[in-house]
Amino acid sequence: MAAEIGVAVIGFGLAGQVFHAPFVSAVPGLKLQAIVQRKGDEAGKAYPSARILRSFEEALADSAVQLIVVGTPNETHFNLAKQALLAGKHVVIDKPFASTSEEALELQELALKQGLVLAPFHNRRWDGDFLTVKNILKDESVGRLVTYESHFDRFRPVPRGNTWKEGASSANGLLFDLAPHLVDQALSLFGAPQGITASVRMDRDSTDIEDAFDITLEYPKLRAHCRSSMLACDAAPRFLLHGTRGSFKKFGLDPQEPALLGGAKLPRMGEGEWLADAKEHWGTLTVAPDPNEPGILTRTQVKTELGDYRFYYANVRDAITGTAELTVKPQDGYRTIKLLEMARQSSLEGRTLPVTF
Repeated sequence: MAAEIGVAVIGFGLAGQVFHAPFVSAVPGLKLQAIVQRKGDEAGKAYPSARILRSFEEALADSAVQLIVVGTPNETHFNLAKQALLAGKHVVIDKPFASTSEEALELQELALKQGLVLAPFHNRRWDGDFLTVKNILKDESVGRLVTYESHFDRFRPVPRGNTWKEGASSANGLLFDLAPHLVDQALSLFGAPQGITASVRMDRDSTDIEDAFDITLEYPKLRAHCRSSMLACDAAPRFLLHGTRGSFKKFGLDPQEPALLGGAKLPRMGEGEWLADAKEHWGTLTVAPDPNEPGILTRTQVKTELGDYRFYYANVRDAITGTAELTVKPQDGYRTIKLLEMARQSSLEGRTLPVTF
């Protein structure tokens, strides 16, 4: 049996507590060796078998750690990931992959030079609703797709205190918090767009961060819209697809994050299903069976596919052992950050930009 891959999770805020430590622990072949929590004892109580470290340098020096997971504030991602790669560690970087496309490209080139796995944490490719959308498109259930809308809405009219996420920085705000997921999902479905048009805004009465965006990725005969707002009291559909034969609409967010926040226990991979979407949250497929009778429609509930972030870490494990190709590549991280920069430029200049990578 192959030796387990030792993992150190850097940071034990939301990312470490909800998205990294639980899923690393649930994947056979990975061992949660250490958690870096600079102060407090939450990590030790949650994971008593892991070493609790007080500095990043301790994790770099630990020979039992082969994989570093960077789950720290956005502005620190590049420097920590670069140090880890230089120390000979494989790296997972929570979104955003980097603060700039130049940083992302440097990390990509360094990982290649070092012969190490470098994986952007674009885990929402394993959201149940997104997997359902992939099936809808694969089956051509709506015909030829012409409009794709992806929303991730919140209602937070007053900035939260005591969090770096509300701090003034080009690496913070919704554009670098939620847009990486939405843009990465669109890129994984449709590839590189021909053009990008965006509005990136500060909509709240008081805010230091970009708290709303509308990004349109332009393809031949297709528009992909990625949108988010902190002033969406009544949220838009998570996904809305329009095609030549019909439409698909899905409300609600993937249940994995709220379940873990609520104290749900994640089973180890192979020891039970993780989490199914509630039936009342399933999407609706509306089609015209006969295009010559567009007024006659049929509506069908579509069961949501099982979302499971364990598959992200299982793929990282397999990429490290050389038994599978990495699914979310550093190039995906670079292209996503490049498009976010172009979105900001498009918004400032009020024009559509041609996309080149």
